[in-house]
Amino acid sequence: MDISKATRHLIEVDPDLAKFIRKIGSCNLKPDKSRTVYASLVRSIVYQQLTGKVAGIIFNRLLDLFPGKRFPTPQSILSISIERLRSVGLSNQKAQYIRNIAQASIDGIVPDSRMANRMTDQQLVNQLTSIKGVGRWTVEMLLIFRLGRPDILPVTDYGIQKGFAVVKRLEEHPKPKELIVAGEFWSPYRTVATWYLWRAADMVN
Repeated sequence: MDISKATRHLIEVDPDLAKFIRKIGSCNLKPDKSRTVYASLVRSIVYQQLTGKVAGIIFNRLLDLFPGKRFPTPQSILSISIERLRSVGLSNQKAQYIRNIAQASIDGIVPDSRMANRMTDQQLVNQLTSIKGVGRWTVEMLLIFRLGRPDILPVTDYGIQKGFAVVKRLEEHPKPKELIVAGEFWSPYRTVATWYLWRAADMVN
């Protein structure tokens, strides 16, 4: 992803966003290629609807259930009970979703990194959302933070809706359909626009 080229494009097509780009400075988005697709999905489930601090504690407790492993294999996840998974602070639903991802990985539904890199954004969305508990937002986070795809706009994300309202000086947050239309101007660099909208949202209470 050419972040400099993406930023220039956004400044040219959107004067309102351009003001915030100049305030915020350079985009430092850098995909984390160290995790597998499977591990990234599990982490996303843990982090859903929690603050980063709380989620981080729970995630580390999950890893501590499997000493000696950098990240538990799908087989390791399935070898322990739901109750054991819940003991680290996971809800019953999240524990089940993590088991679903582990089983899907064994079944070949969760691709390895090489295969994922050959798949389109929509192919990954379609395939991974077939796993119960994995929604479009979860896959979009994978596309942005693990695979580094350049044209992702998670329109259901609260931070994106809030950031757009801040940038455009709106009294109410936009609906997802409105964001889809607005985001067409930012294509093919909607991922960098997403990063700036998150930062814009952080600038207000």
